[in-house]
Amino acid sequence: MIGTEQPYSVKEPWMDSLTRDSLAPLHWVVMHNDPVTTMDFVVDTLVNEFGMSHDAAIEAMYRIHYTGLDKVAIMPLERAEFKVENIRRTARMQGFPLTCTIETDQ
Repeated sequence: MIGTEQPYSVKEPWMDSLTRDSLAPLHWVVMHNDPVTTMDFVVDTLVNEFGMSHDAAIEAMYRIHYTGLDKVAIMPLERAEFKVENIRRTARMQGFPLTCTIETDQ
């Protein structure tokens, strides 16, 4: 069911949650809807940048489309900044205004 799945978490598989949380505070990558970026591009971005399954990416894309935004991944700040910049650059190269922001995990 759309909207019931938890946001996708990008983690290092070798870290347990206690170690990961003590190393760096986590931040959300938030993807915003716009009237230009195609749904296919959003799905491909979620799969390629965050390692989501195709089905999880489709569900996230619909949450973004219908609610205006969605928290799509949680990770340390430096990694989130890298992902957001990479998504922005890739989107602009394709002519899309796709926007992602970063929020602290509270």
